[in-house]
Amino acid sequence: MNSKERILHWARPEIVALKPYQSARQEFVNDGREMILLDANENPFNSEVNRYPDPLQGKLKKRLAEAKGLESDQIYLGNGSDEVLNQLMIAFCQPAKDKALLLPPTFGMYQVCADINGVETIAVPLTKDFQLDVAGILKAQDKHTKMIFIPSPNNPTGNCFDRTDIIAILEGFNGLVVLDEAYVEFAAEFSCIDLLTQYDNLLVVQTFSKAQGMAGVRLGMCFAHPEIIALMNKVKAPYNLNVLTQEAVLRRLEEQGLVQQQVQQILTEKQRLIDELASISFIKTIYPSHANFFLAKVDNSSKRYSELIERGIVVRNPSKNHNCANTLRVTVGTVEENNALISALRTMDI
Repeated sequence: MNSKERILHWARPEIVALKPYQSARQEFVNDGREMILLDANENPFNSEVNRYPDPLQGKLKKRLAEAKGLESDQIYLGNGSDEVLNQLMIAFCQPAKDKALLLPPTFGMYQVCADINGVETIAVPLTKDFQLDVAGILKAQDKHTKMIFIPSPNNPTGNCFDRTDIIAILEGFNGLVVLDEAYVEFAAEFSCIDLLTQYDNLLVVQTFSKAQGMAGVRLGMCFAHPEIIALMNKVKAPYNLNVLTQEAVLRRLEEQGLVQQQVQQILTEKQRLIDELASISFIKTIYPSHANFFLAKVDNSSKRYSELIERGIVVRNPSKNHNCANTLRVTVGTVEENNALISALRTMDI
C-alpha cells in the first residue's frame, strides 16, 4: 500500500466517508478583493472580533510551516494539545474495538482521551530506568492497536527517549506513532520532527503552553502526513481556534529570541535547583531531566507535599504512577520562586 492507502486503512471508515461541515468562507476563493461578508449571520459592526476566525488558520499555518521547515498541509492546530489528542482518537479509533498503547509512567490525558472515546488501552511500562521497552511494545500490538503515545521528554519523569528506539518503533509498529514533544524546546536536539519525511505513521505533537509561555491561549500543534491532517480537519469544529489565539501566537513567533533566552534561564535554574537539593537528606534521588521540571524521589512524598503546601508552595505528587512511589515533580520557577523552594525544603523536619 502507498501512504494514502495505509492512512485511510488506519482511519475509522465513518470518518473517511464523513462530509464535514463547511462554512462559506471555505467555499469561495478570495482573490485579494475587499469582500462584503453577508454569509455567516455575524454582527456587522467592527469590534476586532465580530468576524469568525479563519477556519483553517491559513496565515498562522504558513508562518508555522516556515518556522518548522514543513508545508502548511502537514499542520493541524487545536485548542491545546488535549484537543489534538482527542481528535486523533475520534479520527482513527473505533469505540469498543480499537486499542491504544500507553507507556506508564506517562501523561494522564492519554488515558482520559481513550476512556472518553471508548478505546481500550494496553500498558507497556517503561523499564526501571524509565526507558522504552521496544521489544515489549512491538510484542503487545495486535490488529486492533491503532496508535501509541510516546511523550519525549516524558511526563512525569522528564527524560527523553533514545532516537534509535523511536525509529525501531516507527518501523515495527503497525499503527500511528504519536510523539508528544510538549517540552521539546528544552531539549531541541531530541526532536524527531525531521523524521516526518521518512515515516507516514509518525505524528509529532507540540504546544505553545510550555517554553513558549502561552498556556493561557491554548494552542496545540500536530505535524504529520497531509492525509492524516486532512482526516483530522474533517472532525474538528469549524472554528476551533479563536482570533485572539491566532493573533497572539503570530506575535510570539516574532519573539523567539526572547523565548530562547527564557529557556536558557530555566535550564540554568534547573541545574542550580538540582545542585542545591542534592544536599537535602530526605531527597534520595533526582532523576535525569530534559524538560523544565524534574522528578525527585523522597522519603515520604505525601508528607513532603503537604509540608510544602503549608509553606505556600505547590508541586506535583505523581506517586500513584507506575514506578514513581514517593516522588515529587518540581517545575522550575523564577529565581525568587526557586529560592523560596530551597529555603522551604531546608526547614522541613528530617
